[in-house]
Amino acid sequence: MAGAPRALLAPEDNMLLALLSGRSATDAREALTPVELRFGDILHAAYQAQEYVYFPTAGIVSILYRMRSGASAEIALTGKTGMVGLAAYFEGDASTVNAIVQVPGQAYRMTARKMRALMLSEPTFRSVLSRYAQVVMTQMVQTAVCNRYHSTEQQLARWILHSIDLAESNEIRMTQQLLAEILGVRREGISAVANRLRANGIIDYGRGEIRILQRANLERIVCECYGVVVEETARLLPEAKRRSQRGRKRGT
Repeated sequence: MAGAPRALLAPEDNMLLALLSGRSATDAREALTPVELRFGDILHAAYQAQEYVYFPTAGIVSILYRMRSGASAEIALTGKTGMVGLAAYFEGDASTVNAIVQVPGQAYRMTARKMRALMLSEPTFRSVLSRYAQVVMTQMVQTAVCNRYHSTEQQLARWILHSIDLAESNEIRMTQQLLAEILGVRREGISAVANRLRANGIIDYGRGEIRILQRANLERIVCECYGVVVEETARLLPEAKRRSQRGRKRGT
């Protein structure tokens, strides 16, 4: 039996849209259309024209590179703190990556053409997206470094922490097989690490659901890559960080 329809969230539940004010906010709102993000939805596919950009208000979207062999690896993760479709920001018609919904939610979409027009006419809008683009570049660099130099345990800890930050929850649904594909490692490796973290009381894991029991211990395990992204986000988008912290306090 299907659950009750999800209440429509406001555009301001996306942290980038929440940073807009005055004319920038008004013009952006008029160009937005609400959409549901369903698990497995492909918001844009590699080498295909990107007609829209998306500003999630709930849910998580993976930016994945898929090789000809079928193997894949996640290079970035976004949600209510960002947007999907940076190729359009860089004035590209397409990119080499796929954007796939990993955790269902909601978003507001805007045509790529309208986004570029607003960037030209609204300095605040352009500034917000420029700073966010640098955040994503940092995340991509740290993900590449992490995948090359850090252990599967550290990579998994980084992914879990980043995901629950976006979800603003201590729980997230994700199968071991999907985690293995996202991190580009063997499923057996994910299973061994998850079982060890569960045995140590750091997470609870079962039926495709991960729940953090000891965040402090997970933060001790995680590599520096997680902290670099968090710090760079706070430096480039301090307003969004403060707003997020206020929202978490209201939710506790």
